[in-house]
Amino acid sequence: MSEVDHSCTPPTANPAATRAARGYASGKDDYLARLRKVEGQVRGLQKMIEDDRWCPDVVTQVASVNRALQEVAVGLLNDHIRHCVVSAASHSHTDGDACLDEVAATIRQVMKL
Repeated sequence: MSEVDHSCTPPTANPAATRAARGYASGKDDYLARLRKVEGQVRGLQKMIEDDRWCPDVVTQVASVNRALQEVAVGLLNDHIRHCVVSAASHSHTDGDACLDEVAATIRQVMKL
């Protein structure tokens, strides 16, 4: 029986359970910095609305926030593939297929926007 990489398993319902390092752990600080930047951009959008800024300018900034979040999502998915999918595929063909199915389902969900 193959050993399971717990950092690649979905979270449990038990919030007290010990969390394993995720595939993005090495880039966690970068992801947090990017998300803080997005948070600042969203606050800027709120200010633009409060200040009655021109609609096309606001929409352009909304698009910028969306792109920034999409880059975070792509990076996280890339880390998941490189860490979890590769690990699962090295353990067994079945585990690899299951992880690839999970990735495909995630991509389908994200593309439904």
